[in-house]
Amino acid sequence: MIEIRNLQKTYGKTQALCGIDLHVPAGELFAYLGPNGAGKTTTIRILTGLTRLSDGSAALNGYDIGSQATAAKRQCGLVPQHVNLDSELTVGENLDLHGRLFAMPAAIRRRRIAELLAYVELSDRVHSLVKQLSGGLKRRVMIARALLHGPRILFLDEPTVGLDAAIRRRIWSLIKQIQQRGTTIFLTTHYIEEAEFLADRVAFLESGRIVAVDSPAALMAGVGHWAIDWVSDAGMQSAYFPSREAAQAAGAALPNGFTLRRVNLEDAFLTLTGKKVVPDSGTQAVQGHGPGVHAAAPHNPTGGHSKKGN
Repeated sequence: MIEIRNLQKTYGKTQALCGIDLHVPAGELFAYLGPNGAGKTTTIRILTGLTRLSDGSAALNGYDIGSQATAAKRQCGLVPQHVNLDSELTVGENLDLHGRLFAMPAAIRRRRIAELLAYVELSDRVHSLVKQLSGGLKRRVMIARALLHGPRILFLDEPTVGLDAAIRRRIWSLIKQIQQRGTTIFLTTHYIEEAEFLADRVAFLESGRIVAVDSPAALMAGVGHWAIDWVSDAGMQSAYFPSREAAQAAGAALPNGFTLRRVNLEDAFLTLTGKKVVPDSGTQAVQGHGPGVHAAAPHNPTGGHSKKGN
């Protein structure tokens, strides 16, 4: 459904994308993760026709984004990270305008608007001005708008940014429902638990390069299954272990206590790239001294350390 080969993008002397190769099959919910500046939004802008690539190629549902740009654009819908609805128009007027831009006949526009507003539970807001809506409601309008012309692929660029936890989870439910209807979804997010919960597969992007692609479960298992966190003179540190017993044994040797938890997807990202998905001041990953043990510590001249599990 999405085919990317050697995708490159250069802005002046800065190379934002350094040869991305990716295949996303039909019906998959694919998460694209990386810190700010990694190239996530640049990739989406290229795939949706908002930015030209510098080299390589990409196709959406078989349509090349360069030589068949109009047909490729019709294959996708986009929910950008920033709200770009017309705040002086009503919900219905915003959707109607989108349908007109895609040359949808009036009768089909009206039917699709009614269907999608019911789908996102906003039928009673069709005549409400967008500026009167909360952030969560605006996001649902944007999702309805992106789906209006019946795209095969939905691009979600930080779809829940700035929303509280309860509203985020409501949007998650909507996203899964959209996937279950057969839509391929390409998601970028800084909320690591969002990708862990939603995605079939995840790509880790760092400095314009993909460093890993796999299911969330496989990526986490590559780090370990249990983690301990503790505070040392070097700052907050973490170590990862294959078993709860090994983690507890290592934690028991620490002088100031520790926190035991399951490994999560951010641990995998931190171990593979040395950076957090949400950038932190100079955080890097450090290899531990025992099998299955990795320590993540703030960067310092002497480096971090980890206790070896028994």
